[in-house]
Amino acid sequence: MEFSEFAVQKLLQTTGQSEHLTDREKHLIGLAVTTTRGCRLTRALEAGVLYETLVAGIDVAAAVNAGVTIAIATQGAERNGVVKPELACADEACAVGLARS
Repeated sequence: MEFSEFAVQKLLQTTGQSEHLTDREKHLIGLAVTTTRGCRLTRALEAGVLYETLVAGIDVAAAVNAGVTIAIATQGAERNGVVKPELACADEACAVGLARS
């Protein structure tokens, strides 16, 4: 299998050539998406992203991933009756970290 065989390859090339974002912004977005896989760290630094910015971006990605994991797990537990009734959300749009009604 070759990367060039996939239609998404053209989309990635086109997106990467956008003049509406700086190279730094593209790397920060790429970093946010791929940081949980350990990718792009060196490329981001080479593109001028400061080490401290890299750490801050990883912290944000980790917090967002943690929030999403908890939200999905809680909603799944509630749908399957795993959570105590007094802890269940009032509706399907349960928000992590907010007081439950």
